[in-house]
Amino acid sequence: MFGSAFFALALGVSAVLGSPSALNITARVCGTSISDAKLQAAEAHFQANAVGKEAFAHLAAAATVPVYFHVISKDSTLAGGNVPDSQIANQISVLNTDYAGSGLTFSLSGTTRTVNSQWFNQVGPDSSLQTTMKNQLRQGGANALNVYTVGFVSGSGEGLLGYSTFPSDYSSSPKDDGVVILFSSLPGGSTANYDEGKTLTHEAGHWVGLYHTFQGGCSSSGDQVSDTPPEASPASGCPTGRDTCSGGGVDPIHNYMDYSYDSCMNQFTAGQISRLQSQIRTYRGISV
Repeated sequence: MFGSAFFALALGVSAVLGSPSALNITARVCGTSISDAKLQAAEAHFQANAVGKEAFAHLAAAATVPVYFHVISKDSTLAGGNVPDSQIANQISVLNTDYAGSGLTFSLSGTTRTVNSQWFNQVGPDSSLQTTMKNQLRQGGANALNVYTVGFVSGSGEGLLGYSTFPSDYSSSPKDDGVVILFSSLPGGSTANYDEGKTLTHEAGHWVGLYHTFQGGCSSSGDQVSDTPPEASPASGCPTGRDTCSGGGVDPIHNYMDYSYDSCMNQFTAGQISRLQSQIRTYRGISV
């Protein structure tokens, strides 16, 4: 169902968070929540302004999302955050595999490298440091996915796997748009159980307008997607057969928008794909 976040329409800047600490993470944990009132306002805005496929009928069905990777490190070493181009290329491949049924293709358009130990250690949601970092580095328009890799060592980002803005945030805070993730969560990284690149798949899910599968618990509206079974709380590990809400089926532990291990995640539902396509047509001008 739907993932915690704070929306920006007229509501302020939003961020969705991913999880605990750098190299010794035991579970994904989201550090930001959204009130029912803010969720309802955001959804009302979406429903009133949704752009249909017909608006892009003259364009090709598939769409390419330019991706700008911003590698933030504390020094020149891999342990210090200086991930190699090979890991970035592998991460793009993971994105394309995971979003294969969405009509989206992700293409690396540029990589920047910045040595800044303060950004690496202390960048986090709603911090002045992350605002400065994004203001200096962000590239492209509403359709461009900017990814920042950091260490999440201290401050408001301490222990996170990642966080993201939503499509509806862009118009009010364009420079804030993007995803910030733990550098060691890239494919081949050093964060056990979260080292296959699914953190970016998950956070990019928020960037295209999806919520966590457990949003709203067992309530009927949940993540605003009808074919994701209701889930009372986030999954951890890969608990096959887990069923925390009566009726609706077993928990969607394999869904990219849950909190399972990377090795357990392998699906978006048809309803999620329909929603993300409508979200990015409406707020990002992406034709799918």
